[in-house]
Amino acid sequence: MSSKILNKLSHNILGVVAKRKCLSSGGMECWNRSVTHFTFNPQTPSTKSGDTTRMNLFQAVNNALDIALTTDPTAAIFGEDVAFGGVFRCTVGLQDKFGKDRVFNTPLCEQGIAGFGIGMAAAGATAIAEIQFADYIFPAFDQLVNEAAKFRYRSGNQFDCGSLTVRAPCGAVGHGAMYHSQSVEAYFAHCPGLKVVIPRGPIQAKGLLLSCIRDKNPCLFFEPKILYRLAVEQVPLKDYMIPLSKAEVLVEGHDVTLIGWGTQVHVLHEVCQMASDQLNVSCELIDLVTVLPWDKQTIINSVKKTGRVLIAHEAPITGGFGAEIAATIQKECFLNLEAPIYRVCGYDTPFPHIFEPFYLPDKWKCFDAIKKLINF
Repeated sequence: MSSKILNKLSHNILGVVAKRKCLSSGGMECWNRSVTHFTFNPQTPSTKSGDTTRMNLFQAVNNALDIALTTDPTAAIFGEDVAFGGVFRCTVGLQDKFGKDRVFNTPLCEQGIAGFGIGMAAAGATAIAEIQFADYIFPAFDQLVNEAAKFRYRSGNQFDCGSLTVRAPCGAVGHGAMYHSQSVEAYFAHCPGLKVVIPRGPIQAKGLLLSCIRDKNPCLFFEPKILYRLAVEQVPLKDYMIPLSKAEVLVEGHDVTLIGWGTQVHVLHEVCQMASDQLNVSCELIDLVTVLPWDKQTIINSVKKTGRVLIAHEAPITGGFGAEIAATIQKECFLNLEAPIYRVCGYDTPFPHIFEPFYLPDKWKCFDAIKKLINF
């Protein structure tokens, strides 16, 4: 561990002591930095969406899976504990409705789950696999990277496993520590042949998951677990899809471009408001949505307008996907940049337990980065 990180952790430990002293004296207002990681910002459904109902993210996922099984008789869902609904309840009620042949448990073997899904998809069925936590997807890494991603290429397009979708909960949750908090998207972003998608809320989750299931390429669908119950929106009841590989501009601005995905979008949304209120800075917020293959043009267009960029993600900074975005911006927008590209990310350490509030790229770290960008 570098001396810089050790110094930072020591500083944060002193901060915890100061917080306790502050709270013991009744001064709640003097410590608000880590009171909340983020505030969920709900999406408003389109007026053309038809009837809607209130759903959280796991209910939206469940609804998408229900529609997939209803509309595609070859579709099947499998994974550890999915038969009774899964640890996050995303598949609850589906076995009762569709039967044990289409929704069933597997042994605790992620490599086997992925391999079974590849074979099932290659045989012509629609395979929807669940890895119980993204942290445990690594035993399946060989199957996904060396088999699923390359199946079509190595057979000269004679065969493919494009009807495979792998779902997995990812990201910080407040108490998950090193084995239930990781963001693993960058590992797979280095592998041509896969698609990697991360939703920010229930409306997106339903439409993007249905797009993944129906896409003719193997897809990894990472669901931010902290949003399963916290994120609530009015979700359209109808069957709909949201295009993959298309970033979304959520807030238009002209001073700084903010780029994130999943939970981090909500952190950055709050940062946009903070920058406007306290700095009179106009931020443009972009949800990348699809990590691979990603929407370069939307990012480039924004950076050419603003000249300043902040990229934030929970995964460690070294080798994180933010580095790929930064390299592309440097190549395509070099003469438009008014300041160095800033990345606010997790530290290069295992994901901590009690130090999670200090590890995360929270709104205060992002706000500090915006001040540095503006004052460069």
